[in-house]
Amino acid sequence: MHIGYVPSDTVIGLSKLPRIAEMFSRRLQIQERLTQQVAHAVMEDLNPKGVVVVMESSHLCMVMRSVEKAGTTTITSYALGCFEGESEMRKEFLSLVGIGRARS
Repeated sequence: MHIGYVPSDTVIGLSKLPRIAEMFSRRLQIQERLTQQVAHAVMEDLNPKGVVVVMESSHLCMVMRSVEKAGTTTITSYALGCFEGESEMRKEFLSLVGIGRARS
């Protein structure tokens, strides 16, 4: 999971972001909801100018069950504030995490 935010008044230590993600990931749920929950939690706790979360996961239902496609991943993203829409900040973030360019 990649989490980015543009602070307004409050910043937090980097170790706090994985803790937020871990708190929500312990619950049984779907990937899309998890991505949104993390973004909203960061937005509510820090009140930043914007938040973006990108999550890439390999699901056992795709790897082991009927489809049997090893190496298949699902990518979800959710953006709030200055990252919403086709903003330059969103494009820069996605480029930094390796989304939007050809993979080898």
